[in-house]
Amino acid sequence: MKAIVMTRPGGPEVLELAELPEPRACGADQLKVRLRAAGVNPIDTKLRAKGVFYPDALPAVLGCDGAGEVVETGTSVDRFRAGDRIWFCHGGLGAEQGNYAQYTVIDQRWAAAMPASLSFEQAAAGPLVLITAWGALYDRGRLQPGQTVLIHAGAGGVGHVAIQLARLRGARVIATSGTAEKLELMRLWGADEVINYREQDFVAEVNRLTGGRGADLSVDTVGPDIFARSVGCTAHFGDIVTLLGIDEAGLQEARMRNLRIGFELMLTPMLRQLDEGRAHHVEILERCAEWIDAGQLKVHVGKVMPLEQAAVAHGLIETGRTVGKIVLTIP
Repeated sequence: MKAIVMTRPGGPEVLELAELPEPRACGADQLKVRLRAAGVNPIDTKLRAKGVFYPDALPAVLGCDGAGEVVETGTSVDRFRAGDRIWFCHGGLGAEQGNYAQYTVIDQRWAAAMPASLSFEQAAAGPLVLITAWGALYDRGRLQPGQTVLIHAGAGGVGHVAIQLARLRGARVIATSGTAEKLELMRLWGADEVINYREQDFVAEVNRLTGGRGADLSVDTVGPDIFARSVGCTAHFGDIVTLLGIDEAGLQEARMRNLRIGFELMLTPMLRQLDEGRAHHVEILERCAEWIDAGQLKVHVGKVMPLEQAAVAHGLIETGRTVGKIVLTIP
């Protein structure tokens, strides 16, 4: 089968198109999947640049997000049959094959039925960002109807679905980005207020928009500096959640505000082999599929590229200027 292989840590050029043996569904509960599309995420570029999570795992196939058709099932499989269209977040971290390939094998427990209204390319864009946004808003952030949430990088992969999930929860959404085009897209996705962080001090603007109270929940999708600054516009006794790290410069004020600090790393159940966590991920995808098919939630695909252009896709993501998701279509 054709696959994109990471041969060593480094720049996008370390991703090479190769021929690999086609995997087989060798376990009773496994599905063999003909992959039709794979999402490209920032975690893929970080693993490519710094190395995968596991020693002696190279060469490796990256890509956590996948969508495809079941072509073979193990003897105990009872949730799917050949021909079913599924989507999932599985593999690509070094221990198990990722989805930059024509075929993969996955335990039936970690797959969900694709939204009926989506193409494979649209479906492959969704799993990681939907699970991450759900975890940040609903699980870690405890978002409630009527609350105000600040979402940074609202036109990015996680940010654009976070805006929509927050609105589905009945929250008021304030979102940040850096271009007029992205501000307009955030409005279309449901943001009540948008802030151009290049032209406005987002801390002062959030405080102005909330009458000095601050957001009940702030979600940092950018990095430690944004986390530290966001403390100053998060309401006392509120929540602040980061997808990355924290800057100790903000911790004293966070303490004074009695903030609850949350970390959202959706990879934890895969890395720590936590079955309950992975089952929750599937529940998230099933609920999101219902909203997608009802027209209440959309995943924005900014660009679709052929599998052999995976290195180009990585380069685009590393510019930090992409909108929504990049997806690789698999021949």
